[in-house]
Amino acid sequence: MRVITQQVLGGPEVLTIVDAPEPRPLPTEVLVRVKAIGLNPLEARLRAGEFPLIGRPPFILGWDISGVVEESPRTWRFRPGDEVFGMPLFPRAASAYAEVVSVPALHLARKPASLSHVEASALPVVGLTAWQGLVDLGGVSEGDRVLVHGGGGGVGHVAIQIAKAFGAHVITTASGSKREFVEGFGADEVIDYTAVDFAEAVRDIDVVLDTIGGDTVERSLGVLRPGGHLVTAVAEEDPELVARYEAAGMRFSGIAVDPDPVALRGLAGLVEEGRLRVHVQETFPFERVTDAHRLLDSGHLQGKLVLTV
Repeated sequence: MRVITQQVLGGPEVLTIVDAPEPRPLPTEVLVRVKAIGLNPLEARLRAGEFPLIGRPPFILGWDISGVVEESPRTWRFRPGDEVFGMPLFPRAASAYAEVVSVPALHLARKPASLSHVEASALPVVGLTAWQGLVDLGGVSEGDRVLVHGGGGGVGHVAIQIAKAFGAHVITTASGSKREFVEGFGADEVIDYTAVDFAEAVRDIDVVLDTIGGDTVERSLGVLRPGGHLVTAVAEEDPELVARYEAAGMRFSGIAVDPDPVALRGLAGLVEEGRLRVHVQETFPFERVTDAHRLLDSGHLQGKLVLTV
């Protein structure tokens, strides 16, 4: 099989395609023939050495996959031929930039029939981040006012839809050029952060989901109602910020996404009900991974990038 690996840290050009032995599934694992691989900004940071999550090279990046089970010798969860998707093993290396992977069956779910492999591979990381932030941590429910920072991004556009599915009134920050994009996913109000200060524009927010970081986290304190909750997907839980939020009667949480079959099935359920879709900005064949990473490095994407295998 072919894998995309790197021997050194650096730019997209360090990614190379090589032949490697097929992995063998351990008990409770399945062997998956990968059809598509979702790309995430974190992978560009790992490639460049900005964040040593999986150690030093050589390594194989990637977590988001969609594909077909080829072998399931010692698990009852799936059978050969099942179409599956998921985010296995995160934050440990899943080595998903590959034609074949062996991963825990528990970290996968059946792919919704209405989703292509490309769309399904784009969903797990961003979908699980949004679900765990809004549903599990934030407890979003009918009538809540939710502010999603960065609604045009991968996590953001999925978070808008999840919050709407749970009955929330959703406000999002996005550039003016993305207004139509985020409104298309159900945003009730859009704040153009290039022209308007969100901290002056909104109040009485029940849950803020932050995908931006920086001073956005601190400045969000002023928009929450008493007892409100800020959940950030990109910033660590700073003890000083936690103390400030708690002193003001609010909650502050940092989320590190993890594999979650319950949430994954919840996402699949929303897809099947027609209440959730994922936007893929562009697809690249496996052989053009360097081009895909150059675009990933550029930032300001709408939705996700995907490699097809």
